[in-house]
Amino acid sequence: MNLSALIDEIAAQADDFLDGFTGRADARAGIQELLTAQHNSLTEPERKHVTDGVMSILEDEGFFEKTPGSGADEIEPGPSEE
Repeated sequence: MNLSALIDEIAAQADDFLDGFTGRADARAGIQELLTAQHNSLTEPERKHVTDGVMSILEDEGFFEKTPGSGADEIEPGPSEE
């Protein structure tokens, strides 16, 4: 199995299957659950490699910065009036 293609495929679907996940640990667990359910022939080192690869892509794309409460959308206060 081509692990690089699998990493890209799972990362491309992340917005759908990780919808509502609140953080990195939850996302990692979700990816591992997906691999167990849909790719149960992978060895433990292969699952870890795929999970780490997907998490790296999600980090690079800012996936975790757009979660509610992350501060990414905060508006900076304007100048104070005297």
